[in-house]
Amino acid sequence: MATALCILLAGIVWIAFGETVHHEFVNYDDGSYVYTNPRIISGLTLDNVRWAFTHFRAGNWQPLTAISHMLDCRLYGLQPWGHHLSNILLHAATVILLLLALWRLTDNLWASAFVAALFAIHPLRVEPVAWVSGRGDVLSGLFFMLTLLAYARYARSDRFFAGRYATVLILFALGLMCKSTLVTVPFVLLLLDYWPLGRVSARPAHRTFGAGEWPVVRVLLLEKIPFFALSVASCVAAILAREVTPREVDHAFAERAGNAALFYVAYLGQIIYPAHLAVLYPYPKGGPNVAVAAIALLLLLIISVVLFRWRRTYPFALTGWLWFLGMLVPMIGPVQIGSIARADRYTYLPGIGLYILGTWGAMELFKSSDYKREILLVVALLITGAFITRSYFQIAYWQDSETLWRHTVDVTHDNFIAQNNLGGTLLEKEDINEAITHYKQALEIQPDAVQVQSNLGNALVRAGEVDEAILHLQKALQIDPAYAETYNFFGNALMKKGQAAEAVRYYQKAVELDTSYADARNNLAVAFLRSGDFKQAIAHYKQAVAINPGSAEMQYNLGNALAREGDWPGAIACYEAALSTERDSVRAAKVRNNLGGALEKIGKSDEAFEQFTKAVQMNGSYPEAHFNLARMLAQQGRRDEAVVHLKEALRLRPGYEQARKQLHELGMTMVE
Repeated sequence: MATALCILLAGIVWIAFGETVHHEFVNYDDGSYVYTNPRIISGLTLDNVRWAFTHFRAGNWQPLTAISHMLDCRLYGLQPWGHHLSNILLHAATVILLLLALWRLTDNLWASAFVAALFAIHPLRVEPVAWVSGRGDVLSGLFFMLTLLAYARYARSDRFFAGRYATVLILFALGLMCKSTLVTVPFVLLLLDYWPLGRVSARPAHRTFGAGEWPVVRVLLLEKIPFFALSVASCVAAILAREVTPREVDHAFAERAGNAALFYVAYLGQIIYPAHLAVLYPYPKGGPNVAVAAIALLLLLIISVVLFRWRRTYPFALTGWLWFLGMLVPMIGPVQIGSIARADRYTYLPGIGLYILGTWGAMELFKSSDYKREILLVVALLITGAFITRSYFQIAYWQDSETLWRHTVDVTHDNFIAQNNLGGTLLEKEDINEAITHYKQALEIQPDAVQVQSNLGNALVRAGEVDEAILHLQKALQIDPAYAETYNFFGNALMKKGQAAEAVRYYQKAVELDTSYADARNNLAVAFLRSGDFKQAIAHYKQAVAINPGSAEMQYNLGNALAREGDWPGAIACYEAALSTERDSVRAAKVRNNLGGALEKIGKSDEAFEQFTKAVQMNGSYPEAHFNLARMLAQQGRRDEAVVHLKEALRLRPGYEQARKQLHELGMTMVE
């Protein structure tokens, strides 16, 4: 029966989340965590593994999570479906392990199965499973369940086994290397000692660490000291990672603490009724409402007191409630996490406590009914069906960045991050005017957000409104004089004004502030190239490519610079590298056209012909590709085909003199 339940749980996970294999990456951490991170893109190597353990990534120390992304890139490259599939499989494995762990802890298979089902398909699971950057949650969840399973085996043994104890400790340490939010696990283990293990009220089956005849609680606390030590070490690593990561807006501790009760109640409400879910929820504008916060705190206290008084009759209720409260502590306000007030993913493990409370509570509620089994089965099926349906529809909002951020703007208020990210998505799609609109809406909400001021300046530069752009970029530098992106965008503005020498200074400042800023190095190379300094241009293009070898644009730019210097083999290598990651057919056609030209220069005419042919197939509106293909067709004696392509090149660009000259040499004119 347990095997059948495991298969069933895996099946409902796929029904709820399988659609994500058709989704794209999103512009919310997926870049820095995966597709623009050169270490991750280059795959699983010994050097990259060493880097994962010795460097912070996007403000976090999560070496095992980083390694899992590297493995995905080795297996799937940058195909989003593979990365999404890994999240689904990890979540399914975590669900099954939760069933096995609870069954081992409580000896109740069916109740454990229903808790696992709720955990599996609750709509709040959508974010960590559908979001590639949610890998830290699902992977840490996997190790959390393994820790619980190992702890059940250790705690239920009739004598102390050092190996079993060490296994629990090692699995916990591995979980912390996936995500530091597992720091509350020692507290959860103490709750499990209370219920269902009953180790608090009875003499332990075995003594640990030579505890002798110490009181039971003291023995259990002593047993958890190594776990708490690991938690402290993980907290230190998390704080250090946050210190080196700039935040858009700082929220005072008093404000965060004042909102804590409100956030607890909000999470409680969403677990019971998961509606209007979004990728992130901003801090309330103007700070917390004192009266509402007081009411929320009073509600939490009342529930806590009632469940404490019922602890002897319903011990599961106190364990479940404190599990929920305790595991949320790292995400509820003590440490600021960007400008995010709360997020659905934060309930990934804390919510299990409420599922336990509700499931065992329902069994108690109907235990005297003659139709207990039938009632519980009907209720379980209705809840499961409703949650699967809700999760399935919520998944659709994660299909791409634009859909995600438009939905977030619709269901939240005063969300400057959502407005900013929607602006970024639209800017990538060249919808510059609408992008500017959303950036301005973000500034109305949060005028001192340096990233938004900087992004608006960038969008205005691209729109040709350079003078207005400079005003916003100057404002951004007033807010944060060390924000590297602003200097990069300022350099772009100066390039638009034809001041390449002045732009160089700003690009150099950007790379000085952030030595791994590949875009700024690429732009610095462009500025040097425009100034006629080819040596410096090539040097900085090479540095940009070294930082971000997966950038097709940078590989293409370096290839063009090398071609101008006559380094055809080097140019060919860059063009081929660009083609390996370029997914846009129009841009890929340009790369193939230039690759064909470089191959022709070293005498590889057949390969050059193939590239020109593919360039025309990929972008039939590309006159240079038509011209180059026509030249080679003429060389092969295929005059009629060459004429067709030359006429098409002239149709696309009437002033294309090279094509007109070639057509004339073939004895043809456009009139014919």
